[in-house]
Formats: sequence, C-alpha cells, structure tokens
Amino acid sequence: MKNKSILVTGGAGYVGSHINKQLNKMGYQTVVVDSLIRGNKKLIKWGNFEKVCLSDKTKIEKIFSKYEFSTVMHFAAFAYVEESIFDPASYYQNNVSNTINLLNTMIKYDVKNFIFSSSCATYGIPTILPISEKTPQLPISPYGKSKKIVENLLYDYDEAYNLKYISLRYFNAAGCDPECEIGEIHQPETHLIPRVIEAALYNKSFTIYGNDYETKDGTCVRDFVHVNDLASAHFRAMKYLKKYNISDSFNIGTGSGYTIKEVVECVEKILNKKINIIFSKKRKGDPAELFSINEKAISKLDWRPEYIDLEEIVQSAINWSIKLNNIE
Repeated sequence: MKNKSILVTGGAGYVGSHINKQLNKMGYQTVVVDSLIRGNKKLIKWGNFEKVCLSDKTKIEKIFSKYEFSTVMHFAAFAYVEESIFDPASYYQNNVSNTINLLNTMIKYDVKNFIFSSSCATYGIPTILPISEKTPQLPISPYGKSKKIVENLLYDYDEAYNLKYISLRYFNAAGCDPECEIGEIHQPETHLIPRVIEAALYNKSFTIYGNDYETKDGTCVRDFVHVNDLASAHFRAMKYLKKYNISDSFNIGTGSGYTIKEVVECVEKILNKKINIIFSKKRKGDPAELFSINEKAISKLDWRPEYIDLEEIVQSAINWSIKLNNIE
C-alpha cells in the first residue's frame, strides 16, 4: 500500500508554504492545491502541485481520485479584514462555500482528518484579556465571521459524519523562513512588520493609526507569532488528531504582545534607520490589545513558540525582504 499524502490547500500562500516546507523536510508527501489568485507559485518548492480553485467541485474530486490523503490542511482563504467589509460576498464564497466543497469531497472519499487555519478575528473585540479558547467568539468583520462559520460547520460535520478537526486560531503571523527559501509575498501587503520594513528600506513614511490607546505608549498591542511556529502547530495538531481522534480548537500565539511603536523601533534598530512616523486617527474595530493565552496548545499539543523575541522575528522578515528586493 502506497503512503498517503497530506493535502495542503493554499500552499502557495504565506503560512501554507511554510508548513509545506516543514512537512517535506520531515519526510511527508504533500500535494499543494492553490488557485494562485492570491498565492505565489514561487513559494511552491516542495511536493506535488495542482492548480485548482476549490469552487470547482469536479477538479477537486479528480485530485482526491488521483491521490490518497491521510489529512487535509486548509489554508486557502481570503484574509484581508478591510477588504471583507467592502466585499463580503467574495469572502463568504471563497472562505465558506469553497470550504464546503472541500469538506463534502473529503466525506465522499473517506478522508476524516482536517486541520483548519482559523483566526483570532473570530473573537472580535474581546472585553477580557488575554484571550483564551473560552473567550466568546463575536467576530465583527465578514472575514472573522467566515472563519467562525467554518468552525461551526466543522462541529456539525464531526457530529454527522465523524470528520475530526483541529481549528487553530492564529494571532498575528510574522517573520519568515530562517533559511530564506520562502517568505511573505502579498499584493497588497497588509501585515505590519513587512510594511514597516518597506518604509525603512525605501525611506517612506509609516502611518500608525491611533496613539492614544490605553497602552504603555498609546499604540495598539499585538501578539506576533512566527510563521515557523504556526507551521509546527499544524504538524503537532495533525499528530494529536491521529493519536486521539478528538476534535478541538486552540489559540496559537506567544501569550504576550508588543506595541506598534515597539515594532517600528525594532526595525529602526536592526537597520540603523529612522522611520518618519505619521499618526492618524484610530481605525474602526481596532482593539487596543490582542494577545493570547496559549496554555491549552502547550499542554495538549505539546507545542510552544520557539520565537518569542521580537528582534529575532523581525530579523527573519528583514532577511527575506532584502533577498526578495535584491537589496545589497
């Protein structure tokens, strides 16, 4: 009997490409499925690749007929909060309807292990910090709502079809592959750290939205978790699911946070450049602080973040930005 593969949807994206690399380094066979609408083919350096959009039920079924899968890791999704507010239809189509197509195909082909790339956006604006898995999930954006809908679907699919899942609620994905083989390529780039790095490298101004929050320096606090730590969480979630066959949800964060100003100062320190900061008004829906309680993932998944120092996370992102832009 041939070895079964792991299906990585959205494997041409930021997080998906990092877990695809880790799995292949550990000897697993992977199949990357990506439409390349938002993904970048340059990030697919390992495993087999199938260019497919999950809206195409016929092509999804052909992939499940072609390969045997033990686990599906699902990263394929639109993930811009602001965009989701102006275009909710595309988010519910891509993030919800297309996921239903994938889940239904899994049931048809008797693939019962599913690792879901969820988000702390499912919590909305929490009234109590830090955020635990018991914190009420009250998403405020269509993006966050789409992730919460899928979590609800997974609960029902487990009850009805015995499909077992782990939902991993990321906090702020950050950093890049330490070996600089892959990294963050977004168009447009919305993540904080690469945008600050770009401002420093190209002598641009950088806008901070709000400097009068009730935090130590007036700017928002966020929990930055290195993308390799996110990748290792997926691997450990897969092992947990195979061992215990129990569905569950976990926060994946460092358990602490840094302010926006601290991120800017860290980039300035490493690159020895001063960034011109422009302060603008707060954005609607931006909580003052977002950081996790990660004890559940530590105790149950035997996972803990290796990258907890902001400078180490930022340095890995700078290394990638310099390589990507051919800067000497």
